[in-house]
Amino acid sequence: MEHLHPKQAYEILQSSPNTLLIDCRTEVEFFYVGHPVDAINIEWNTAPDFEQNPHFADEVLRMAGRKDRPIILICRSGKRSVDAGLELEKHGFTNVANVLEGFEGDLDAEHHRGNLGGWRKHGLPWRQV
Repeated sequence: MEHLHPKQAYEILQSSPNTLLIDCRTEVEFFYVGHPVDAINIEWNTAPDFEQNPHFADEVLRMAGRKDRPIILICRSGKRSVDAGLELEKHGFTNVANVLEGFEGDLDAEHHRGNLGGWRKHGLPWRQV
């Protein structure tokens, strides 16, 4: 699995429109916290118990159409997406990348996200419902 800085991921998405950007956060995070423009939400963990989605790889394959399609995964801080990527590789996906820092980045000294990196902090296109 490749690990990409948010700006690298954005550049790849711009130059390779066949690449899927999958946001693996919960649906609530995706819609209410915000998400990268054109990202597809497929939950790695599901509410309310935050259990791992047993259908994650199947749902990704349904969206991707094939296991060699380039896929970039993003989550809140870049940690869940690593686990999701490893699961995809375990299921035979061959072109998987993870966005370092995720959408919101790590916690700062005051336990706030969004100040130490992430897709949003780097000024990349995003939207919120």
